[in-house]
Amino acid sequence: MSAHTHDDIDWGARLKAMRRLDLLERDVLASVASRLTSDLPEQPTVVDVGSGSGGMSAAIAAELQQRGGGVLVLVDAVDELLVAAHEAAAVAGGPTVRVQTITVDVGAEELRALAPSADLIWASAVIHHLPDQQGAIDRLAAGLRSGGVLAVAEGGLDPRCLPWDLGVGEPGLELRLNAVRDRWFEQLRATMPEVVSMPYGWTTALRRAELRDVNAFSYLLDWPAPTNPTVREYVLERIEWLAEMAADHISEPDRDTLRRVLDPQAPEFLGARDDLYVLMARTVFLGRRA
Repeated sequence: MSAHTHDDIDWGARLKAMRRLDLLERDVLASVASRLTSDLPEQPTVVDVGSGSGGMSAAIAAELQQRGGGVLVLVDAVDELLVAAHEAAAVAGGPTVRVQTITVDVGAEELRALAPSADLIWASAVIHHLPDQQGAIDRLAAGLRSGGVLAVAEGGLDPRCLPWDLGVGEPGLELRLNAVRDRWFEQLRATMPEVVSMPYGWTTALRRAELRDVNAFSYLLDWPAPTNPTVREYVLERIEWLAEMAADHISEPDRDTLRRVLDPQAPEFLGARDDLYVLMARTVFLGRRA
């Protein structure tokens, strides 16, 4: 039985698409993991909060294995995702990395009561799904050892995948889909029970959690055209997801365009194109416990 998720999204149903993104992000996540673990002590404890399908879990486990081992604790509210992340991390970490899992709602429960104090806590694209974002950061910061680092990956630039003009319908379809997605998320947070506003940025949130040495860096995911099968499948899954989300909020001409570009039998089918791509950026915000 999976724990409650505050956004009511069926994350288990998203597992296939999440694994596809893991493949595309593998090299860049390895670089991020190397950067985050470079100053950790021997045999460190790392907690991956919202471990998802395990892309970063595997990258961290591989770094710990190269450093001689350690403990990697995977935290998620969805059991199906934890199974996937554990499998990925166990393979990457080998026998020297002890991989543990905890099913928990970090939006409501104290992580430090369930997991060992950490030298590094990684939380990627999870805190914005919780009703009290500052409260969640405060709880995560409390789970750090003295000198430990909280790394929060949030924001950046959403994926861009399609040419502006698809040769069917009005140009700029992806821009309109992303705009609907933004409004959907705004409504999701507005209607989330016990939601708390956080009208400031992530660096301010880390400082309010009494962390020091607050800073940030961004990483880029860039798979330019011509496309390859993994990029093509990721783009198709993403546009199908956006089309489902936007169905009641876009014009009939745009709905018709989506039907045509997502129909494998149609000449406009996206899967037949070689000019699809993936370009996105994410920012990592860091703070250290005194």
